[in-house]
Amino acid sequence: MIARQPIAVLGGGSFGTALANLLAENGHVVRLWMRDPEQAEAIRTRRENPRYLKGVRVLPGIEPVTDLAATVSASELIFVVLPSSALRQVLQPVSALLDGKMLVSTTKGIEAQSFKLMSQIIEEIAPRARIGVLSGPNLAREIAEHALTASVIASEDEALCQAVQAVLHGRTFRVYASGDRFGVELGGALKNVYAIMAGMAASLGMGENTKSMLITRALAEMTRFAARLGANPMTFLGLAGVGDLIVTCTSPKSRNYQVGHALGQGLALEAAVARLGEVAEGVNTLRVLKAKAEELGVYMPLVAGLHAILFEGRTLAQVIEALMTGEPKTDVDFISTSGF
Repeated sequence: MIARQPIAVLGGGSFGTALANLLAENGHVVRLWMRDPEQAEAIRTRRENPRYLKGVRVLPGIEPVTDLAATVSASELIFVVLPSSALRQVLQPVSALLDGKMLVSTTKGIEAQSFKLMSQIIEEIAPRARIGVLSGPNLAREIAEHALTASVIASEDEALCQAVQAVLHGRTFRVYASGDRFGVELGGALKNVYAIMAGMAASLGMGENTKSMLITRALAEMTRFAARLGANPMTFLGLAGVGDLIVTCTSPKSRNYQVGHALGQGLALEAAVARLGEVAEGVNTLRVLKAKAEELGVYMPLVAGLHAILFEGRTLAQVIEALMTGEPKTDVDFISTSGF
């Protein structure tokens, strides 16, 4: 069925464009949907996405489109690459057309009011759809430039996982499968917060020891929180957990890292986000994560510290002092050793 139908990619940002190119390279016809007719026309005529992936050729098998209803009606497999803030608004009007479709979310965010992940929102909008999550250490420009990359497709629907592996797996992109949709998606959302911290640390010239400490303690926080919500902690030792955390906390290509770097240079949060020109999901995630951690009583000192800097008027020096003088804790306390 997929081989005879176009594959839809909803969202014309950097990752949506890179994903569309991957599919087209594998011989599939792709409908790349976006809301902005001018952006669609620019891609159609120039064969590149000048706003998000300048210099990367958009392949001939990709058709930029703006008719959402026609796009989802024509496709069995749909990749949802929309900002978290726009997902409900975009999908709700076409909910009746999504029955039975395979919907794969790539958006790494959490809804503020409900604390729902993006695939849970999609499930609410389209309860009869087949739903999966694609996540991992997947910087869009590196994918577009054919750097060797791996990702995870997570779903309870094994046939969906196999379908996504079949259409995306190629000479430079490898796709692994997981049955822990919740854990994979939660890992992709949480790591964005720690990327902001890593960017700040790099901007301030902190050493390699500091970076290593930050990443490993971030992994501990993420896993502790996820396990409290019912995710499999072992998921966080894979690509969608520690893999994604490493790349987003060490690469200047990471959008959240860039925001943190700008903050470390002294820019206000609004100016740092404006300089980026794209959505940095970690800023929104930080707010809801801090509140949820307090509600559940989960110990997350790095989250609390970053929140204090961005929204409570605390200085980095004050937060560092509080972190370093806190009560000593056990190192690996977030994964049970009973199964080893």
